[in-house]
Order: sequence, then structure tokens, then C-alpha cells
Amino acid sequence: MKVTLKKKLAVSTLAVSMAAATVAGLPLNGKGLAQQLGFVNVASAATTVTNAQLKTKLATLFANLQPADWVKIGAFYNDVNALSQSKYEGIFAPILGKLQLSDTQTTTSYKLFQSATSVVYDVYQGDFAAINRIQTNADYTNLLNTIAAKAKVDDLSFDDFLEFFFGTSGVEAELRDLLKGKTQSELQAIINDPSASETLFEQAYNKVLNHATGSQKATTVSQAVYNLDITPTNVKTALYNLAVEVPSAKPAAQALAQAYIRAFGLGIADPGTSYVPSPGVTPPSTDVSVFDASKLVTITNGKATVALVDADVIKAIQALAASKKGTTLTINLGTVNATTVEVPISKAIIDAAKANGIANIAITFNGVTITIPVSQFDAAVTLTVTKADPSVATSVTSLKLASDVYEFGLTVGGVPTTTFKQPITIKLPLKNTDGLDKELLSVTKIVYGKLQFQGGVLDGEFIVEPRDTFSSYVVVENKVSFSDIANVQSWAGRQIQVIAAKGAIEGVGGGKFAPKKGVTRAEFAKMLIRALNLENSLAVSTFGDVKKTDWFAPYVAVAAEKGIINGRGASKFDPNATITRAEMATMISRALKSVNNLKDSGTTATALSVFSDSAKISPSLKDGVAFAASKGLIIGNAGKFNPNSTATRAEAAVIIYRTINFK
Repeated sequence: MKVTLKKKLAVSTLAVSMAAATVAGLPLNGKGLAQQLGFVNVASAATTVTNAQLKTKLATLFANLQPADWVKIGAFYNDVNALSQSKYEGIFAPILGKLQLSDTQTTTSYKLFQSATSVVYDVYQGDFAAINRIQTNADYTNLLNTIAAKAKVDDLSFDDFLEFFFGTSGVEAELRDLLKGKTQSELQAIINDPSASETLFEQAYNKVLNHATGSQKATTVSQAVYNLDITPTNVKTALYNLAVEVPSAKPAAQALAQAYIRAFGLGIADPGTSYVPSPGVTPPSTDVSVFDASKLVTITNGKATVALVDADVIKAIQALAASKKGTTLTINLGTVNATTVEVPISKAIIDAAKANGIANIAITFNGVTITIPVSQFDAAVTLTVTKADPSVATSVTSLKLASDVYEFGLTVGGVPTTTFKQPITIKLPLKNTDGLDKELLSVTKIVYGKLQFQGGVLDGEFIVEPRDTFSSYVVVENKVSFSDIANVQSWAGRQIQVIAAKGAIEGVGGGKFAPKKGVTRAEFAKMLIRALNLENSLAVSTFGDVKKTDWFAPYVAVAAEKGIINGRGASKFDPNATITRAEMATMISRALKSVNNLKDSGTTATALSVFSDSAKISPSLKDGVAFAASKGLIIGNAGKFNPNSTATRAEAAVIIYRTINFK
């Protein structure tokens, strides 16, 4: 029990519920528990707790903790490690005042307090070296000896704490006595009421402390408390201070108290049997796809860091996989009042997600969500998001901003990485959108003082955009106007404006669009890939007539990789040839099938029968034309499809517009 009890419970500063927080961190594996914790060869004839009994109890307690409970316990660990020494001394002043420690000893007690709290999670994950470091620390040993001398007891050993909590006259025995005779419905009521659970533990704790010197039931710890004149009022005051300064302490205590009652509350003879609620009792439901990490965030100098605990997140991953309710685990940080947020995701978490079929880990805070596909990573990942000053954007553009400016960064195995094989999706909250044309909003990348419009899909008051590269991003209203589209304004004007705003199509220079100009195969590949957010800068073209340095190379490479476009020969793409209507229809059909996992309807002949010139459609393109025509993505003229006619830039804009709005 040395993990958090050496200082806190050696001098009775925490109730038994806080002791349970320590119990939650003890290891469960093949080695003897006493050997792992250093209890071997510690002289204490009074100890009646066997290793096997304690391991059984701990295993049962673990089994009755929910993933949300581990989050609460982790929050306590996190908050304690952020606690300053001055606050520590203020919390435990009623106890420290009775101990009369020197300044050096008080500092040692503070360090032990933090070390012991941290070791809870180290031990839970199998790192016993942390325990050894505490056990072999001469300052800590001297501190315990000093307290024992002041308390006029021979020794304060780890076995004394085991006896205090689990012995025949310990806290657990008193607790079981308090629960004896309660009906199942009464026990369920206690489980559902955190305050009632905590009160029971406090009652049991106080009963053991009241076994003063000379009593047959007296323990070494209770004797020490009695001799030091540490009163119940001292303890209650310290606990109240703790609840105020460390708000996560009480939820952690209540979670463990409830888990204990679920596990052992029926007074059953076998302590390894878990409590099962009676029929008709519905336990509180939780969203297994969301892991609450809001209490695991610490902020220092404007930077927030999340201390995820592998074991907790892995449990959540396994629970989500077992539920079959999705393949994305969302780690929710809540509201974070910091300029920069850093989220380290360990290799163990990455590997567990992949092993359990969880495709993505999403990080969400302050309305921002970053969804990371994990299969592309084989090392630990650290995500960093910084809310930059608006001047980062306003210094390079006069366009109206519709979001904050965010700088995204990622390291993989400690190495900064800006390009990804699988896009990472960013979801940004919109702001100041009154009077803006939302259809013209675009996620915009800021690179070397210039804007690159990336598009994005509106989702209520958010915009979503997959990104294959990281940089600084902001949402802007991108109103684009062209001087030569009056003749097509009625049927293509709005579509051209929207597609241009998204960066999927550009003018030809001089404020002109050239709506009647033909579209090349390379141009349409770029339009389609940009419009559907399919960019992948790591894709490589295999066509002999597409050079790596060509502006269209990455778009052609992605289109070919996804089977959206074929060459005009074994290794020839023919990028500068104008695209035909049939080719264009086939490309958008293949793209939508790829993005939305759609299948052919099997009614190709029926869909094409409305066109009198369907025989002119190449057999390899008929399915694509049929799909596009049946979905209204591309239409004919006067009963003809004109499959081999070239498409104009205005027609391409209309078709792309229909494609991005396809439901």
C-alpha cells in the first residue's frame, strides 16, 4: 500500500476512499504481490493478509471499474502532480501542524506525496522500478522513521498499512460489517449515490482509527494517529481542503468506493465474485466511442499537455471494438484554456487500435476535431495544435475570416512530419459568419505568406477538410468573380463561383474564366481530386508522359491510384488531350464510388436507353456514364449524350458542383 499511503495515510490525511485509489494501482501478475512491493522479510507478526487474498480482492476491484472510472482516477493522478508545494502544505496543514516536521522534512513529504501518486499508474502498467525508487530513497525512509518516533511506535512498515486496510480489524472488515444485512435494493441505491458510498467508507475508516492504543483491535497506524493527537476534525479539514484544491479527488474516491460495493457489497463469502445488478436495474449508459480525457489536461505557460494513460485508452479501444459501434475512438479534452494543445499518443495505443480494428483516433477540444488514421503509423505520435494570432492570416489577405487561425503539427517517433499517406481530417468551428455566403467558405492553407484554397464540407457550424499535409489553416469567405461568364451565368454562374471559391477550379488569368474552352484530362483530374478532397502528395504516377515536376502530377497519381482514371495505353496518360463527356462521367462515377463506397445499380442498359446515341459510348465507359446519368450528375441534350464531344470548363464546373453536393 506504499503507493500513496506512506505520507498521506501514515499520518491519516486521507479517507479510505483515497486509499482505494492506491489499491487501484497495484500490480496483478504472476509474481507474488508482497515480493513485487517489497513486503518480503518485513517483520510484522500481526499481518494477517495473504498475498493471494489481496490479489483476489484487487482483481475483483479492477473488474468492477469502468473505463470512465479510470479516467477519474487518472485525473486525480494528473492534478496531484501539478500541485505546488505551497498548496500541498495548505491542504494538509491540520496534519502537518501535529507532526512538526522541519522545512526539509516537509519538502521530502511533498516529493513523496507526488512520487507515490505517480507510481499508481506506473505499477498498473507493470513498471515496478518506480516502487523500488521510492523504497530505496533514503530521505523517504528517514521521514517515516521520524514520524514513527514522534508517534511513539516501533515502526511504520508497508505491512502496517496492509493490516490497517485489509486485516481482520481493518477498514475492509469494518466496511463489510456496515454492509451486512443490507438488501440488494439498498445496495443498489448506495451504488447509484456516490455520496452514500463515500460516507460508508468514511464510517469504516473512522471506526478503525478509533481503536486506540491498548485495544485488541488497534493497528499500528491507528496507534500512531492516536499518539500524534490527530483528531477526526483534523482529518475532515484536510479532506475538505483536498476536495477544494484537487477537485478530481472526490470523483476518483467515489468511483473506487462504488466499484468496491459492486464487487463485495452483497456480503458474499467469496470475495472474487462480482456484484450483478438485479433484473430491471439499468446501469448508466456511456458512449463507448468517446474517451473523456478532460481531467488529464495540465496547462503550463499557456501550453496544455494531455497525460494519457495507456491502460485506460487501451481499455476504451477494446470496449469500442467489442461494442461494434464504430471504428473511431474520440479522445475528448473538453474546453482547454490554452494557446497550444499537445497530445502524445503512445505506440502502445497506436498498436492497440490497429490490433482491435479501430481505424481512427480523433482528438477534440474547443470545437476542433482532428481525426488521425492510425494504420499509417508504427511509432508514437504527438499532435500539436496552436491557435495563432489572426494577423497570421490578415497580414496576407483581406478576405473575411470565418474561423480562428490554427497551426497543426505532428511528430512520428519524435520526428516532425508534415506529409501523410492517409489524410488527417480537421473539423474547424466557424465564427463571425453573419453576412457571409457559407457556400463560399473554404479551408485555406497559409504557406510562405500565400493562401492555398482547399475547400471543405460544411457540417452545421463547422467545416470539415481532410488534409494530407499540415501547416497553418484558417476558414475564409472566398468570393471569386470573372468578367467573361455572362453568357453562361444562368446555368453555370453560381457553380463556377462556388467551385472556384473551394480552389477546385481556377481562372485563366486577367480575371477571366474562359467558360467555353475545353478541359484537358490533367485539368479535370485536378478539379475532381481537389473537389473531393482526395489529395495525397505521396502518390506517385506510373505514366511515362507525366513528370514528377508537372503541376498536375500529384492529381493524376491519386486519380490513377484510386482507379478513377485510366491511361490511353499501357503507360500513356495523354494529360494535355481534351477530356470527353463520357470520360468525365466515368471519372466522377468512379470517384464517388470510391469515396462513398457505392456499387453499380446493375441497370446500365436501362439508364443508357434514354440516349439515342448510347451505342457510341465505349464499352469500358458505359457503366460510368450510366451511373452519372442515373444520378443526375451529367445530363444529355435533345435525347443525346454526345459521349465523344469535349467538355467545356463551364460544363466541368457544373458537373463538379453536382458531384460535391451528391448525397
